[in-house]
Amino acid sequence: MYYTNFLEKSDNRWIYPEESGKYHIVEYDHDVSTSPELAIVEYFAGKMNVRKRQLAIQLKEDDVVIQSGAMQWFTGDVIVKTDIKSVGNLAKKLAGSAVTKETVVKPRYTGTGLVVLEPSYKYIFLEDLDKWGSGMVIEDNMFLACDGDVDMKVVARKNISSAVLGGEGLFNTCLSGKGIVALESNVPKEELVFVDLNNDVLKVDGSFVVAWSKSLSFTVERTTKTLIGSAASGEGLVNVYRGSGHVLLAPVSFKNRSIPSVGKKSVR
Repeated sequence: MYYTNFLEKSDNRWIYPEESGKYHIVEYDHDVSTSPELAIVEYFAGKMNVRKRQLAIQLKEDDVVIQSGAMQWFTGDVIVKTDIKSVGNLAKKLAGSAVTKETVVKPRYTGTGLVVLEPSYKYIFLEDLDKWGSGMVIEDNMFLACDGDVDMKVVARKNISSAVLGGEGLFNTCLSGKGIVALESNVPKEELVFVDLNNDVLKVDGSFVVAWSKSLSFTVERTTKTLIGSAASGEGLVNVYRGSGHVLLAPVSFKNRSIPSVGKKSVR
């Protein structure tokens, strides 16, 4: 048996439990473990919602897969395994890592206990894959953790124009199956815009899309039917998502916004 006060609310630490009770987002109101020289920076960072956050996962005879290097500590009857099954499987994961910037090995924690991930100044939010149909395609470096039954694989663009002209790359990580996934975002979830397409089209000028349904077709097209018209409109090319599915949009360019490590080099 173990006891920890980590999931107990304090004057400086808030706990946001997920409905299933397995995932808990821990957020610090302000960083009190700082030096006098950085106290002013930390104070105003907290006022602007730039705060440390951690993901805690309570296992009850089940398992969770987390991003490599993200674990800070764990306790209980928990064992750690890798998702490498063979030499061929390792080669496949190495290839996938090279094109998606994801880590090769993602450890799997199995048993009963508490797993706590390292603090981050990024925003953490949870998604239920049941809402995403055939799968959820995410931007690079967003994956943080997921239920053990979730399938993770690399998917290629269906249209070469989306990679060459869209600035999104040839490959992305796709999460499918049943379960919860925890994602890290450069913007808070309450600022993300949810678009539900039912045999319709979404056109986006720039890298604002955070995630989209695997069922959607992604291409890059001109805003008007002619090159002259596109040039005259000042928009040029846009990323087009077509079909039925969901899209998550950020209000600012998702790739160009960075989250600073406020006063802590070790904070991700």
